[in-house]
Amino acid sequence: MTVLPTLHKRRHALADGRAQRTRLDQVPLERSFPAALAGAGLWPLRPTGIETLQVNLGKRCNQTCRHCHVDAGPDRTEVMPTAVLDACLEVLAAHDIPTLDITGGAPELHPEFRRLVTAARALGRHVIDRCNLTITRLPNYRYLPAFLADQGVEIIASLPCYQEGNTDAQRGDGVFEDSIAALRELNALGYGRPGSGLVLNLVTNPLGPVLPPAQEKAEPEWRAQLAKNYGVVFNRLLNLTNMPISRFLESLDDEGRTAAYLAKLERAFNPAAAAQVMCRSLLSVGWDGRLYDCDFNQQLELPVASRVPRTIFEFEAAALAGREIAVAPHCFGCTAGAGSSCGGALHG
Repeated sequence: MTVLPTLHKRRHALADGRAQRTRLDQVPLERSFPAALAGAGLWPLRPTGIETLQVNLGKRCNQTCRHCHVDAGPDRTEVMPTAVLDACLEVLAAHDIPTLDITGGAPELHPEFRRLVTAARALGRHVIDRCNLTITRLPNYRYLPAFLADQGVEIIASLPCYQEGNTDAQRGDGVFEDSIAALRELNALGYGRPGSGLVLNLVTNPLGPVLPPAQEKAEPEWRAQLAKNYGVVFNRLLNLTNMPISRFLESLDDEGRTAAYLAKLERAFNPAAAAQVMCRSLLSVGWDGRLYDCDFNQQLELPVASRVPRTIFEFEAAALAGREIAVAPHCFGCTAGAGSSCGGALHG
């Protein structure tokens, strides 16, 4: 019998995205993000194409994680309407966008999650599910592992740490135990095993305001620890930098560390990482159909440029592929050190 994790409770309502942007804009830095890009010959930042349509199905989640940039949780009511979901499928059918990247919240909570996956797979698209693992342990969602395997969906599973105490401290009591049980079930279905064609990547982030360790060094350690202690295997480890957004920004503010953390990110700016950020090949669709350059911009209510279509219903591939990408101080998080965005480290 699955024991539901103890959920972290939000202490107070967070500021909206525009207020968060104002807060970050007020932090004094040695240079702005556009200035950093200009110094690297990358300003204005533009897409290299649209290879991934990332769809945020809403902010409902069975967990309430301390670092969540979406501010997701069981109390959220934002869920993508059917009309928006259908418009996303219509765009995939009409345009050569190879990958559908499904996120949330816990995207599997959406009542039409299965329809979205099967329809996209029928169109021949590669599908990624960004899964918190514990959702698969809930009685109504026990179908998920077999369903995802049958559809050949790539799973990017979030796990803060290979140690129980650190994971539960960030995500809630019992989360690590349920996550390991979920990973073992996925392994039994072939996920993460050579030759299966079923990709299981783990995504992790630091527990505090520090840069993540080098991915090429961390991955062997994770692989050895999970295999030795739990018999778990996976394909890749993706290291993400904590973004100064939503709950993590609130935590930084409470500790008086916002300016220091943003300055740390700014000093670690890496031009090679900036050239490879995922917003250059990705377009993000909000739960309400609005378009953004990335999921982080979505949470800060920073839409795509005003001169291009701003909703999925107005999608124009050529205009969006040639847009100027909207940036702000939080973008230093994707370009610090080895760099990270939705796909992990970008440059060694």
